[in-house]
Amino acid sequence: MKFLDHLEEWLIAFLMGAATIVIFIAVIHRYASGMPIPGLQDWLIQLNTSWAQELTIYMFVWMAKFGAAYGVRTGIHVGVDVLINRMDTPWRNKFIVFGLLSGALFTGIVGTLGASFVYELSHHSSTSEVLELPMWMVYSAIPLGSYLMCFRFLQVAWNFIKTGDLPKHDVSHVEGLENEDLAGSRV
Repeated sequence: MKFLDHLEEWLIAFLMGAATIVIFIAVIHRYASGMPIPGLQDWLIQLNTSWAQELTIYMFVWMAKFGAAYGVRTGIHVGVDVLINRMDTPWRNKFIVFGLLSGALFTGIVGTLGASFVYELSHHSSTSEVLELPMWMVYSAIPLGSYLMCFRFLQVAWNFIKTGDLPKHDVSHVEGLENEDLAGSRV
């Protein structure tokens, strides 16, 4: 399942890149349509980019939902483990598994409630204000992101039970760049 190994990064990178392009185009359009160039100004004023803000808001909501799943997978999601890390190993391990399974249960419940909400919403004709997208499409980020996060909690729990290792985020590590490549460039 190599496809799922970096799903969040691909989705977040795509959404972030697309949002950047959309906002760049909207800003260029706004400034260029204020330039008194006959013909060009008239043509630009006729173009409507009011949808750009709404679209990027939705894109950032989706990024946040998938970013939380990424955080669980990589070990950077918020967690309070000060007391747990002071426990003896057998108790510590039990509490870690309990916490991971609780996270999976919670996100599974949120995903299920979100899916129920999206299903109910799909039977109504509500649309977004500017883009006129069906709102069920916008709110689909809730069940999709929550179920992915639930899957990541279960994945981390399974790996912890098998190996005793939790994902640790190393801010100095760049994937694809080996340590010996950096040996000469350290300051």
